[in-house]
Amino acid sequence: MTAPLTAPSQPPSAEPTSTGAPTHGCVRCGAPVPLDVAMCETCNPLALAQPSSSQVHGTAFLGVGIAVVALALLAGFALSGAGPFRATIASVVSDPPGLNVTVTVTNEGTRSGSTSCRVYDPSLAGGTEGALLQTPRIEAGATITFNQRITELGSDRRDLAVVCRDL
Repeated sequence: MTAPLTAPSQPPSAEPTSTGAPTHGCVRCGAPVPLDVAMCETCNPLALAQPSSSQVHGTAFLGVGIAVVALALLAGFALSGAGPFRATIASVVSDPPGLNVTVTVTNEGTRSGSTSCRVYDPSLAGGTEGALLQTPRIEAGATITFNQRITELGSDRRDLAVVCRDL
């Protein structure tokens, strides 16, 4: 003889009960319980003290904080040893509507990596206008030269400068 099929349990809801009090699901089984209670009588038959919401939220906040710190340390370890990167402009050629810039970059670090460089016109006030370039991967101690077309500085041939971000 087989057991009769039963309908799956319904997900907990925050709807009012017949007494009008809002409820949420028991943390173990999902049965509706009052908002100030974490577990139903079936899951907590001895009525042991239940965690307060500040304990639960504090634990979650601590977990997120530890995860952020761990990711920051991992990122620092992954990037350590790459750079500093030294760069120079090898040539600038007018290529309307922009410029074709040849950049030479040296990785003076102990690990390979890539970096972002800003090409700008040093004669402009403040040198705030410029173009950002992403270098290809550069092995430790190696020098590469690459071309990039930029349109941010117009198409008039002029002397440009470059600075790369050190990691």
